[in-house]
Amino acid sequence: MSQMNFNHLYYFWQVCKTGSVVKAAEVLNLTPQTITGQLKALEERLQGRLFKRQGRGLVPSELGQLVFRYADRMFTLSQEMLDIVNYRKEASLLFDVGVADALSKKLVSQILATAVQEAEPIHLRCFESTHELLLEQLSEHKLDMILSDCPVDSSQQAGLFSIKLGECGISFWCHDALPDSAFPACLTAHNLLVPGRRSMLGRRLLNWFQSQNLDVTILGEFDDAALMKAFGAANRAIFVAPTLYGKESYYAEGIVELGQAEAVVEEYHVIFAERMIQHPAVQRICNKDFSALFAV
Repeated sequence: MSQMNFNHLYYFWQVCKTGSVVKAAEVLNLTPQTITGQLKALEERLQGRLFKRQGRGLVPSELGQLVFRYADRMFTLSQEMLDIVNYRKEASLLFDVGVADALSKKLVSQILATAVQEAEPIHLRCFESTHELLLEQLSEHKLDMILSDCPVDSSQQAGLFSIKLGECGISFWCHDALPDSAFPACLTAHNLLVPGRRSMLGRRLLNWFQSQNLDVTILGEFDDAALMKAFGAANRAIFVAPTLYGKESYYAEGIVELGQAEAVVEEYHVIFAERMIQHPAVQRICNKDFSALFAV
């Protein structure tokens, strides 16, 4: 039996991962006709059909499922090899980190500082996006680690693991004190800025408003925590930020704390792929005790 064409196998693997020839063609920057031709050549080589019709889509046949299991192991292992080579290339340790945009940038920066050591030059590259998009990039080997506000379910995301670094209470802040009513009733008389409901904290706050029977007016939802705080300070709206900011007088210039949302916390989780367990920067963050950072 002659040697297999691994390009054909790679195209087949991409079709299985993306779910269609069209999507695979977009990923590979090829035409769907080219992908279809390569799949036919692979089927001839393996002497069997790799896909079958299901509704309007394609699903792997019994043979296709078998081939995909081996192809997935092959290409995942090859990507792991490239990751290991890349993060040790040149003079610096490459470290690509995804950060959920809802998280406090001040806390994230202090967590990432753990990865930096003078004795080991590091090239840190940070990317912001939603939890879901970052997980997708991590699965595609485009990131080494993620900092997010929720964990990953390892039973649903094979090869991904998460560790909870800590949690902090959440308070409401405003440019000036509000003398008209006590907290939390004062929240109903003023415009609120809150994290987007796609974030874990955003959903928790919406549930908290309901549990407190608060009929609030939400002026805006922000995926980016820093933008929310800046907008709130500039427009004298009530916004949300970690309670521990008060301890450090973070909002000393006219920003006051109105009160804390009891039982609502923002969690910080590190998420990484199994292949990155040996990455020195990932190890330092996972092994660090951050209890002092999150203490109020």
